[in-house]
Amino acid sequence: MAHTVNRIVINAPYEKVFEMSNDITRWKEFFDEYTASEVVSQEGNKITFKLSHQNGTSWTSYRLLFKDQKFTYAERLEPKMPFVYMKIIWLYREVAGGIEMSWIQDFTMDSKAKFNDAQVEEIMNKHSAENMKRFKEIIEKA
Repeated sequence: MAHTVNRIVINAPYEKVFEMSNDITRWKEFFDEYTASEVVSQEGNKITFKLSHQNGTSWTSYRLLFKDQKFTYAERLEPKMPFVYMKIIWLYREVAGGIEMSWIQDFTMDSKAKFNDAQVEEIMNKHSAENMKRFKEIIEKA
């Protein structure tokens, strides 16, 4: 099992940080590797969505929003490959200077995948740090 934790402080009110960071339709702007991000369905606090990656792959996931409790939970649905599973929690916490947004990812790579857990951990930590900076810049400008 692999595990990553990344954090950034965004100088904006919680309401804005939560709403903007969970606007799936804008994720192609927030994440530099996505070419498309679309909401498939939304029921209550559950959003099912499809992401398309610049490498040509696409997948669906779902995300549960717990705004009052200041967190979200997501899982990759189909196709799961190259993962056996992928679970993501985003936490939001008020700190000096704004809102600390933390991304926690737990996953296991499929044995048929091109990369192993440790390699993907390294890649995800790098990409998460870069993408979190984009979130910070975009949200703080808004």
